[in-house]
Amino acid sequence: MTGAKPLQVQRDATRQLATGRTGLAIAAYDERGMVHAAATREAARGELIERWDRERQASPGHTRIILTHTNDEVRALNEAARERLRARHELGEEVSIAAERGKRQFASGDRIMFLRNERELSVKNGTLGTVEEVTPQRMMVRVDDGRSLAFDLKDYAHVDHGYAATIHKAQGITVDRAHVLATPGMDSHGAYVALSRHRDSVALHYGQDDFADEGKLVSTLSRERGKDMASDYARADPAQAFAERRGITFRERVAEIIRKVPEKVRGMFDGLRFPSTKVDVPEPVVPERKVVEDPEAELRRARTRALIRHARAVDDIFAAQHAGIARSAEQIQELTDARKAFEEVRPYGWRDAEAAYVKHPELAQEAADGEVRRAVGALQRETALRTDPQRRADRFVERWQELRKNSERQYRDADMSGYKATRSAMGDMAKSLQRDPQLESILASRKAELGISFDTGRRLGAELAFTHGIDLGRGRGLGI
Repeated sequence: MTGAKPLQVQRDATRQLATGRTGLAIAAYDERGMVHAAATREAARGELIERWDRERQASPGHTRIILTHTNDEVRALNEAARERLRARHELGEEVSIAAERGKRQFASGDRIMFLRNERELSVKNGTLGTVEEVTPQRMMVRVDDGRSLAFDLKDYAHVDHGYAATIHKAQGITVDRAHVLATPGMDSHGAYVALSRHRDSVALHYGQDDFADEGKLVSTLSRERGKDMASDYARADPAQAFAERRGITFRERVAEIIRKVPEKVRGMFDGLRFPSTKVDVPEPVVPERKVVEDPEAELRRARTRALIRHARAVDDIFAAQHAGIARSAEQIQELTDARKAFEEVRPYGWRDAEAAYVKHPELAQEAADGEVRRAVGALQRETALRTDPQRRADRFVERWQELRKNSERQYRDADMSGYKATRSAMGDMAKSLQRDPQLESILASRKAELGISFDTGRRLGAELAFTHGIDLGRGRGLGI
């Protein structure tokens, strides 16, 4: 790609990353001076922060994010970035807040990331902004789209510092400049996500204590994505989360308890005299306890694991679509495997989930992050809709009438782009009846509600297309 324009280089590299040709992408970035080796990871972290700070001052109007693989590295990078701002007196007075992930220090001027979708605030998981005002109870934030938001932390505390984020959390984020710290836990999927978040430039840093040379770096970042481990779905201890949100760590609490034990023991036995003769006491026989597995509980856990894995696969597909690139063979295979695993523990589960994700794509990212409550609710609603033909018919008629009104309004307003999109959606709906004879049969008695004034003898889907002058679409879904 020598001599190619920077934008074309980035587009080519993104395609190479998406299709598993990671080495070519890294070589292209290296040729452009975007790959930086340091003796150690610590040194690489320092050089990354130095470059980030220098570019931040030179181009204050540009958006940027630092990405890495682990939460520990994210915390270290966030703190290092904050130190730079503090040194330049760009942060206000520190205020301690009880965030969902634990105690955090925020100040006016801090970068912030929202970690959960919230419709009332119009923020999504991964939304970035800058803190304008903060108290222990309340925050005011200017998000990067220009809006100013104020909220009480008792109502919404899903926030963290927004200088750095894990690569998985960054799916769906697009910024002007990205800075990536590579670590051994990364793989080809992580490399693709991390190195495709930018519009203008990316800087990839690594330590030679992690990767001896660029060949080792390429080898690690080219490997296939590992399968999920059972530990990925372990539930957090609510008591520990509660304590840590209030600045209490379990390690400190255990140490405190241990210090107090000897005093309690001494007090318990003060004044007692022990016999000088040794008495042999037989070891008590403790009957072995039988652990009875709860099959229902295990099935629920298996379904949750399957839901999360499937959501991650779907979210990867959505990320590729958002980036405007083709889905990779690896992504398609993972989605196929995830669907199969979901089907084994919850028949029709993946179909109902995907129907929900097509309507509400943000639910896939939430579930991929382990926040499954809303996704489960949407899945259950799709199941109810699928298993109740009358409800499906009602929904079809309601949706058709809504689209028909929208298309008429768009035509009057000369909104040809919106008009074509709406007509395409109507074509998709009409064609979907070819795959659903039960629904087609029920709707046959409701033709008037669908705008059909006379019978042409065609099947309902074709009749809808003929009456309304639309092309039959390709059907809704993920396209796989």
